Amino acid sequence: MFKAKQGDWVQINSIVLEAGNRAPNIPKETQEVSLELRVRGFLLNKEAELNDQVRIETYIGREFSGRLERINPAFEHSFGRVIPELLPIGRELKTMLEGSDKQ
Repeated sequence: MFKAKQGDWVQINSIVLEAGNRAPNIPKETQEVSLELRVRGFLLNKEAELNDQVRIETYIGREFSGRLERINPAFEHSFGRVIPELLPIGRELKTMLEGSDKQ
């Protein structure tokens, strides 16, 4: 199995609040699941395998502990699907602004 070494970029997972301990004013469906935290940072342990309990230091220096979930995690976020109606807005605005100088 692949091991992470001290200083590797990793992602951890920890439970902040167990199911049943959530605030009473949130929806029932939400109360029934644990509140989880995922954080990325540099591994502080000498060596670790997936699912080991580890400590990390984030890029800005905060320390967290949790279960090692990923080693060298990729950035998987996006801004969603393209909305065709929004594509021409930048050019249209530029044309409008350039035209306002000529008046």
